[in-house]
Amino acid sequence: MTTETQKTQQAQKTPEPTASRLESFIDAMIDLGQTGQVFGEHGIGKTATFFSHLARAHPDTTLVYVPAANLTPDDLLVNAPVRDPQTGELVLRQLVMSQLRPGRPFVLLIDDSLQAGDTIQSQLMQIACNWSLGEHDLRALGCVGVFLTDNESLSETSARRGDLALLDRMVTIRISANDTSWRRHLAAKYRPWDLRPVFSLWASLSPALRELFSPRTLDHVLANAREGFPLRWGLPLVDGERLRLAEPGPDGRPGQNRTAEILDRIAASVGVANPATVADPVRRVVRAALRNRWTVLLQGPPGCGKTELVRETLREGLGRDALYFSLPVTNVEDLCAPVPSPDGTLDNLLAAPFTGPEPKAIVWDEYNRPKDKAAFAKLMEVTQEWSLAGRRIENLRAQIAVQNPPYHLGRKLLVSRNNIAQATRFTASLLVEPEDIPANEWLLARYGRDAETVLEWWKHDIDDEGRAWITKRTLERLVKLHRKGLPLEMGTVYLGDGEYAPVPLTALVDRFKGRPVTGLRELARDVDAWEARLRRAAAHSDEGGDDSDVVHQILANAELSQLKRHRAAVGRLVALLPAKLRATYLVGASERQQRYWMEVFTDLRRS
Repeated sequence: MTTETQKTQQAQKTPEPTASRLESFIDAMIDLGQTGQVFGEHGIGKTATFFSHLARAHPDTTLVYVPAANLTPDDLLVNAPVRDPQTGELVLRQLVMSQLRPGRPFVLLIDDSLQAGDTIQSQLMQIACNWSLGEHDLRALGCVGVFLTDNESLSETSARRGDLALLDRMVTIRISANDTSWRRHLAAKYRPWDLRPVFSLWASLSPALRELFSPRTLDHVLANAREGFPLRWGLPLVDGERLRLAEPGPDGRPGQNRTAEILDRIAASVGVANPATVADPVRRVVRAALRNRWTVLLQGPPGCGKTELVRETLREGLGRDALYFSLPVTNVEDLCAPVPSPDGTLDNLLAAPFTGPEPKAIVWDEYNRPKDKAAFAKLMEVTQEWSLAGRRIENLRAQIAVQNPPYHLGRKLLVSRNNIAQATRFTASLLVEPEDIPANEWLLARYGRDAETVLEWWKHDIDDEGRAWITKRTLERLVKLHRKGLPLEMGTVYLGDGEYAPVPLTALVDRFKGRPVTGLRELARDVDAWEARLRRAAAHSDEGGDDSDVVHQILANAELSQLKRHRAAVGRLVALLPAKLRATYLVGASERQQRYWMEVFTDLRRS
C-alpha cells in the first residue's frame, strides 16, 4: 500500500468536525451579503469562533476585528486636510481607519457594539445598514461580510437597539454556549487531559450556574489547574469580590455556594490537586504569566508592596524593565494617537514603548482608578485583545493589573466598578494579603537594624487591627522619620481633624531607645542561657513550656535573612523544641524557607 493511499484512507477515517450553529451562520451571511447580528452571553466563544472559523474555512479572507467598546470617535473616521493630487490645493477629506484597507477581501467584525458611546453608535449603524463609512463604500474596499456581536445583558451594555429602521437591516441570531466550538478548542488546548468528564459536569449545572461559569472562565480554571495553582484563581473578581458559583434562590438572592464542590470535582476529573494556597503566590503567578502569555489581576490593600514585587519579578523574567502605566495619570495619547497617513487612510501611532521586537510585559497600576473613560477603553483593548488601535503589540508576553479593593479597614476607596464580562478577561485573579509579599526582606536589606526594630514591634507589640493600619510602606516611613529624629506619629495614616491611625507607638519609641526586648538577635547573643532554659522546659514536659513558646514564636516570625545570619544559634535552639512546633515551620512557607528548614533538620539528624 502506497503512502498516498494510506494518507487518503486516514483522511477518510478522520471526518471534519461538524460546523457549529454560529459557524454555519457566518458562512450563510457571507454568501448572502447580509449584515449578521449575533447575540449571546459573555465568554461563550463568539469572537474566538470568528477568528478560528474564518482562518479555516475562508483562508483567503482577512478578519478585521473592531472592539467597539474600546473605540473613541476619531478611531474609525476623521476629517483631515489633504492635498488634492490634481489641483494641489488643500481640501478636507474623510480618512478611514487603515485596517479597513487590508488590500484583500475582509470580514468586518464589530464586537460589543452596544457598549460603544452615542457617537460611535451612529458610525456603527451606518456600517451595519449600508456597508459604508462616511464617503467610503466598504464593498469597494474589499468587504465581504459585516457582523455585530453583543451580549444583551443591561449590566454590560450602554444601549439597546429599538429603532425598527435599524433592526430591519440585519439578520439576527441568538446563540448559547452549545452553538460555538469551545469544547473542541479546550480539548485541543489541554491535551493530553481528557476533558469529557469536565464538559459533562458543566452541562449538568443549572442554566444560571452555566451563565456564571462561562466557557471562558472554565478555560481559566483549567489553566490554573495545569500550573498547580488553586482553581479558584480562575474565577473572576467582580467589584472586588470573588465570583461565587451559587444557585439563585426563589427570592433572587444567591443560594447554596457550590464553588468548592464544583472546583474540586474539576480537579479530580483531570487528576490534579486543588490546593487551598501556594507559597509565594505573587511571584509564582507572575512567572506563570510570562511563560503562558497570561493577563493577571492582583488585588490587595494599599501599601503592601505588591506593585514593586510585580515589577521586580518581571524584571528578573524579562531581563529588562516592564512597561509601567499608572491609570490615574494615563491619557489616551500616552498609548496611541490617530494620524493621517500618506496613502490617505487614518493610521494610529503607537507609543514608542509598545513598538520593537524585544520581549515586553505591561504593569497596569491602580487598574480600577482610570483617569477617564477614553483611556480605560484603550486599556481594555490591550488587556482583552493584546492589541492597541487594532495593531498587535509585538512580543508582548504578560500583562499584570494591580488594584486596591473597594473597601479597606471599613473605609470606601475611590475605585471604579467592573462587570463580569470585563472581569473574566484575566486568566488568574488573586486576592493578595500583606503576608504574601516578602517586603520584610526588602526592608531589612535596605534599612538594617532599624528595620529589624520596627518589624519586631510590628510582629510582637501590636494586635491584628494595628498591623492592618501599619503597612510596609508605613514601616518604611517610620524608619525614615526615626533617623531624622521626627515624631513617628506623622508617619501613620492621617484621618483628618488631628486624628491619626489608632495604633499606639509607645512600644516602638521604647524599642528605638533601647528598652530590653527579646528577638532573634538577643537569642543568638545569649544562646547558652536560652539553651539551658529549653532543656529545663523539655525535662518538665514533652510539650515544652513558656520558654519553648517564646523561642518558637521568635523563630516562626523571623525573616529568612535573619535565620541565615544566626544559623548556628537557630540549629542549637530548634533541636530542643517539641517536634510538633518544629513541624509548623514547613507549613505555608516559601520554597526558600522550606529549603532552609530542611537543611537545619537534616543537620539535626546527623548530629
